[in-house]
Amino acid sequence: MNISVTIEQVEQKYRHYYKRINDALENCFTKNSPESLYEPARYILAGKGKRIRPFFTLLACEAVSGSCDNAMNTALAIEILHNFTLVHDDIMDQAELRHGRPTIHRKWDTTAAILSGDMMIAFAYECALQTKTSRHDELVHILNDANITICEGQAIDMELEQRQNATIADYLDMVSKKTGRLIAASLEAGGIVGGASTDQFDKLIIFGNKIGQAFQVQDDYLDIMAEDGKSGKVTGGDVINGKKTYLLLRSLELTTGKEKEMLQSVIDNNGISPDRVADIREIYERCGVLEEARQFINSDTEKALTAIDNLPFEEGREYLKGFALKLMKRDF
Repeated sequence: MNISVTIEQVEQKYRHYYKRINDALENCFTKNSPESLYEPARYILAGKGKRIRPFFTLLACEAVSGSCDNAMNTALAIEILHNFTLVHDDIMDQAELRHGRPTIHRKWDTTAAILSGDMMIAFAYECALQTKTSRHDELVHILNDANITICEGQAIDMELEQRQNATIADYLDMVSKKTGRLIAASLEAGGIVGGASTDQFDKLIIFGNKIGQAFQVQDDYLDIMAEDGKSGKVTGGDVINGKKTYLLLRSLELTTGKEKEMLQSVIDNNGISPDRVADIREIYERCGVLEEARQFINSDTEKALTAIDNLPFEEGREYLKGFALKLMKRDF
């Protein structure tokens, strides 16, 4: 799909807004006492987050002819809510590192992490309520629905860890709730602040849902295909850790015999040794799941871009499309 902005223009706008978002985040949590409450919150916001969700909020607002200045507090609310989920996810996953730094519950303790995360939720809502809009009720509903849905997704994820017979439908339901919902909410919130009509709002929902799903499947794909160090992770980390991904669950449906047994062993044994990652990748290639995943990603991306074709402000709409293509690592 051809769009009227270049990748260089998208990169320039992203860098500009990235700085604005980070500068605004630095002015959050300015209280110093109690230190054990506010310092962990400042610490996680100082991490190397990509700020994808707040950037989407600002672009969505502009795409429906709104002002990004009016949407900044809402963008902060989205990013703080996202980081709250990371704090609590890290506790549940017993993660040691995030973006190469100790997680909050390791640097402080679990109690501090839980309490800081709880405070961040309330702070996020306070940011949203400081937004200049007559539609605060809709804005709060979006945040509430996203928060509840993310919790549902996390619960499903934990349930799937214990199941030996998870399906593709189970997986897509989980990622749409755990990952996709907040991406969609970031666009919905931006649309509300920008004064989106019902039709425009519905188009942003479609865009967010499709991009969120494509983004997660792409993450699964890159995990097994990227060279060590290129993705910031160990290649094949998902299968090493026994994670149920689109690739693993779909390949189980496509294979038989010894190949199917090897794939099932990843689930049964909660992972494999790193030296067997290449064997799993070869199975993925032979059964066609890698090509299928690429088609899935491209199809959802195209549906997302098409959904917002008629949003009123051309420049904002085109930057929104451009950033989506950048996330999907597509040329334009």
